[in-house]
Amino acid sequence: QVQLVESGGGLVQPGGSLTLSCTASGFTFRNYAMKWFRQIPGQARELIAAITASGINNKYADSVTGRFTISRDNAKNAVSLQMNSLKPEDTAVYYCAAQSSGYYWTSNSDYWGQGTQVTVSS
Repeated sequence: QVQLVESGGGLVQPGGSLTLSCTASGFTFRNYAMKWFRQIPGQARELIAAITASGINNKYADSVTGRFTISRDNAKNAVSLQMNSLKPEDTAVYYCAAQSSGYYWTSNSDYWGQGTQVTVSS
């Protein structure tokens, strides 16, 4: 059974930091590109960060470049998103996702987590 389980969400003040984690099981994690999306209520899900299966390449949406960092540990079947300098507009549900093939900077994904809420507010 495939599972992607996110953790680390919560309430943080503007300017603060938070690290999201996603643990995978049920598939060969090292063969999959991993991604983080976020969704604000009433808006489309947005791809914000992605990393290739090897971990060599990564890419970010303009809205988070310079503030967020994606990383992965293939030995632990885990991907993380370090979020710094958080803004109220970063408030959203954050999802991790896995893609088995094709260019990694697309919305296409084979597996999805359930999401974790991040709220940036004073």
